[in-house]
Amino acid sequence: MIETRSATEADAASVLAFWKEAAEGTSITDDIAGVTRLIGRDPDALILAESDGLLVGTLIAGWDGWRASLYRLAVLPSHRRQGIAKTLLERAEQRFLELGGRRGDAMVLVENVQAQAAWAAAGYHQEDHWRRWVKPFDR
Repeated sequence: MIETRSATEADAASVLAFWKEAAEGTSITDDIAGVTRLIGRDPDALILAESDGLLVGTLIAGWDGWRASLYRLAVLPSHRRQGIAKTLLERAEQRFLELGGRRGDAMVLVENVQAQAAWAAAGYHQEDHWRRWVKPFDR
C-alpha cells in the first residue's frame, strides 16, 4: 500500500539520499539548505510516497501563484511500474487544481528516455518551441 504525504524539514536528509539512488541528474539546490528552504516556503510542495515506512517516491509540485511546476519525479528502482509515479502525479494535480492551477509544467531530462515515456503515459507532452535558460547565482 502506497501512502503519500508532504515532506517535513526532518525528511531533508533522507530525501537527498533517496535522490542519489532513484533520481537522474543533480541540481545546485541538492543540499539540506535547499530542501528545507523549499519546505519552509511551501510546506506541501515536496510530496513523498511511502510503502511500509520506506521512501519509494518523490515529486516536487511547486506553485508560485502563476505556474504549476513539477520537478524530481523519482521512484525507487525496485518499486517502479507499480503506479507510484501515477499516485504522486494525481496528488500534485489535485493540489494544483485546488490552488487555481490550469496546466502542469514538468522538467524532464533530455537523456532520460524512461522518464519521458512515463510523463507521456501520464498525459504530458513535450513543447519543442521552448528552451530552458539558466544562470547560476554566484555567492
